[in-house]
Amino acid sequence: MTTTPNIEGIMLFEQPFARVPYENYRKVFRVTQKNIEKELGTLQTAAADLVRKAQTGAVAQEDASKAVEAMLKRTENLSARCLGDLQKNAGTPTLEVMRERLELLASVESVQSAASPEFDRWADTRLDRWLTDWALRSGKERTARKLAQARGIERLVDLELFSEIRRVEEALKKHSCAEALAWCSENKAALRKVKNPLEFELRLQEFIELARDRKLMEAIAYQKKHLIQWQETHSVQIQQASALLAFTPATAFGPYKRLYDLARWDNLVQSFRLAIYNLSTLPTEPLLYLAMYAGLASLKLPSCYIHETKNVDCPVCDPDLGLLAKEVPFSHHVNSTIVCRLAGKIMDENNFPLAFPKNGHVYSKEALEDMAAINDGTVTCPRTKETCHFTELRKVFIS
Repeated sequence: MTTTPNIEGIMLFEQPFARVPYENYRKVFRVTQKNIEKELGTLQTAAADLVRKAQTGAVAQEDASKAVEAMLKRTENLSARCLGDLQKNAGTPTLEVMRERLELLASVESVQSAASPEFDRWADTRLDRWLTDWALRSGKERTARKLAQARGIERLVDLELFSEIRRVEEALKKHSCAEALAWCSENKAALRKVKNPLEFELRLQEFIELARDRKLMEAIAYQKKHLIQWQETHSVQIQQASALLAFTPATAFGPYKRLYDLARWDNLVQSFRLAIYNLSTLPTEPLLYLAMYAGLASLKLPSCYIHETKNVDCPVCDPDLGLLAKEVPFSHHVNSTIVCRLAGKIMDENNFPLAFPKNGHVYSKEALEDMAAINDGTVTCPRTKETCHFTELRKVFIS
């Protein structure tokens, strides 16, 4: 019996895989477009001014010709510089990445069976991508790069994006907002569209650091230049921060003491990561975790958290995987599934359950037969040590 891959289910996990290079191309394209429009606006202003002077006779013909030639040369340089940078930085490389990723996704649609070697190879590549993604999110960039290089999947993982994330986060951990503010400037329109307050939080932190160092005049100037523009949406925070001019870290109390708390830098790291994930359409959890959540959700039962009934073959009962399982809801089964504590196998009509006559504990027929075969027909309950002959066991019917 052959089973076709669940393409719809597979694609649920692959949206970020295709979207990240697309969003990167859009960002670079918007920046280039903005620069071109700025340069063209300057040229249009210069051309209009030259026409006005020519109509009034305020410029000689020779000077006008030189001015036109200068504008033409500037236009040619603009085309070569801006369009060339777009092609170099985001054009061909990003388009090739997008093409390779889309081709990989398209290849799984032609697979006829989930048991075929083609699907196994595709699934192995996907697992390599997920492991690399986990390593990048966990700060193990060197490991991620070595894995990607060994598996030949450099274009299938977002190494450069996470390298940028790490660079900005390292600066924030060193109490510097410069790199994060530069990133906010590059993505100002996108952040404004989703109403993300990261830039304000960074500006507020820089003001707090000036107050901490008692650079009061610089703090006042900084507030006028960078915080007043947020007055309509963050007036309460700005008013509280203004009071820091009267309090030192040693004399601050209540909300002012919390503003001086160095733990705010850790919050900024988290805020930045959430912002860049949002703009890059990346999930906040590693893709590997999301896939494992889906599997654990189908297995998680209340009995997994009862010490006496733990099953060595149950992923939810496993000490490590169980930590992930805590995040997912319990599974709902229309029909009961009973697993033998001894053998770890499902008990059904072919491997039906048998109960001990006195304590009523239930185990599978296969496990008890194996025990009886090596003990002259005698079986022992591993929990209560009750012993009886195999023929004394009572058959249990699953309803």
